[in-house]
Amino acid sequence: GRGLPPIADALRRLTDAYPEAQLIIAHGGIADLAALSEAFAGRAGVFFDTSVWSPIDLLDVFSRISPEQVIYASDYPYGQQPSSLTIALRTAQVAGLDDGQIADVLGGTAARIAAGEAPREPSRPNGALTLSQPIAFARIHHYLAMATPLLWTRQSDTIGVLGLALNTTRERDGHAEVRERIAELLDCARDLWKTVPEVEDEQRRMHLGRTTFRLIHLADIEAVTAVA
Repeated sequence: GRGLPPIADALRRLTDAYPEAQLIIAHGGIADLAALSEAFAGRAGVFFDTSVWSPIDLLDVFSRISPEQVIYASDYPYGQQPSSLTIALRTAQVAGLDDGQIADVLGGTAARIAAGEAPREPSRPNGALTLSQPIAFARIHHYLAMATPLLWTRQSDTIGVLGLALNTTRERDGHAEVRERIAELLDCARDLWKTVPEVEDEQRRMHLGRTTFRLIHLADIEAVTAVA
C-alpha cells in the first residue's frame, strides 16, 4: 500500500524464522519494491500479488520477480473488474510470459497454495527493465495520471486533461484499434465526470465517480501496454 515504512527487512526476518510458511506480499510490494525484490526474488514460497493501480508498477514487478512468484489478486480498491483482470493479463503479455505462465499467474499458483502443494521453483524474471511505446500513448498516460488525483479528491476536470488525452487519440501512429478503444472509454468518462457535481445523492455521486475512474483506469492500461 501507499505510505508504508520500509518492510523488507522485517518480512525477511519473519520468513527466516518460519521457512515453511508461504507469504503473499500485497499490492505488488510497491511501497518497498526495490528492497522486497532484492530480499525475495527467486525465493520459493514468497509471492507478490497484482492488485495495483498503475500498469507501470506491475511491469516493474514482472521485471524483478519470477512469474512463478506473481499471483492475481482482486482486492479493493484496485481489484474491481474488469480492470483488475485486464491489468494483470496485459502486463503479463507485455512482460513476455507464455500462456502457461499467465495461466499460473491468473489462478494456477493460487490453486497450488490453496491445495497445500509445494511452490514451484522460481525461474528468471521475464520483464524488461525499459518500456518502449509510441510517444502518443505516453502522452495519454501522462494526462490520465493527472486526471486520477482530481477524481480521487472529487474535483472537476477544470484543467481539461481528458480533452488533451482525447485529442491525442486522434494522432495517426498505426495503432488505430487501440486509439479507438481508448477514445471510447474516455468519451464515456468525460460525459460521466461532467454529471458528478450535479448529483445531490451522495451514494449516487460516489458511484458515478468510481465508474468514471474505472473507465479512465482501463484507458490508461490500454495506453501503457500499447507497446511499439
